Amino acid sequence: MLPVIEKSKKIAVFCGARPGTHPEHLLLAEEFGTALARRGLDLVYGAGGVGVMGSVAHAVLAAGGGVTGVIPRLLHERERTDNAPGTVFVVRSMHERKALMYRLSNGFAVLPGGFGTLDELMEVATWNQLSIMRKPIVVVNHRGFFDPMLRMLDHLVEEGFLRAEERRVIQVAQDAEEAMDRLGTGHPLTVPATA
Repeated sequence: MLPVIEKSKKIAVFCGARPGTHPEHLLLAEEFGTALARRGLDLVYGAGGVGVMGSVAHAVLAAGGGVTGVIPRLLHERERTDNAPGTVFVVRSMHERKALMYRLSNGFAVLPGGFGTLDELMEVATWNQLSIMRKPIVVVNHRGFFDPMLRMLDHLVEEGFLRAEERRVIQVAQDAEEAMDRLGTGHPLTVPATA
């Protein structure tokens, strides 16, 4: 049974279950989580209790925000959901995890992470491109973490595989506060369906 969607505005955060090599990643996660709660927004995340993911969730709760985690049974033990704050839904598969996160969320923020983070980003960008949904997406490019990926997206435009307006579906912010502004006031661009 799917959970009932509450009326509060929720932002899904895609990020790593690892801390990364730079302490700034965890500091950014804490800043982002605190800013999210201070803006009256709740968090939807992958229900990992460690790494960037855990830091965001703990910061949201510490600042008085609501936290909803979604995790597939396969990762339930591996990502230490015993440390995962908030309400946690355990689903059968990664596909169900992503679908429920997308359904629960009004927008998406992307912090440092690995394959899973990039996978989730590209999927919500594609869903926006194809008009399956219309929800804002912002990459928090703190310390230039996402510069190589952003250059690749620009390269796709140059090579004719994305139109410039499609590329702009993925907004970029340099810090937590700018990301909040883009999520709160920015609206996804109207992107014509591809031929």
